[in-house]
Amino acid sequence: MSFEIERKFLVRGSFREFAEGSVSVVQVYLSTDPYRIVRVRKMGERAFITIKSGTSESILSRHEWEFEIPPENADELIRISLPGRINKTRYYVPYGKHKWEVDVFHDRNEGLIIAEIELDSVDEEFKKPDWVGEEVTGNPAYYNVNLIK
Repeated sequence: MSFEIERKFLVRGSFREFAEGSVSVVQVYLSTDPYRIVRVRKMGERAFITIKSGTSESILSRHEWEFEIPPENADELIRISLPGRINKTRYYVPYGKHKWEVDVFHDRNEGLIIAEIELDSVDEEFKKPDWVGEEVTGNPAYYNVNLIK
């Protein structure tokens, strides 16, 4: 079984000059039930389907399975997805021994910028860059599944 352990923060400063790269992301959902979220994501020329399931152990971790799929399959799934879509640009920013993923949202979520860091354990220590602001881990308002609404 695969686990995702991540923390999310609002971005309060300039980070783009530190980014190693970026990719355009289109994201939709086939299920938004908190215990069986099914997401389809196109990232540049690649596509993925992801299944996430909440756990009662911690707001920092949940079960996650991600599979790469052909982009044409993703296009078909996008057509039958639930209403709502997320368009964002993801930047990859190394800092310390981690690589932060910084999402700059577009369209209805324009102006929102969230930085995520994936950890190996819920108590792993990490360095926060100066451009990282308030932590929003566990705040449902900042879950991507809720940003489609």
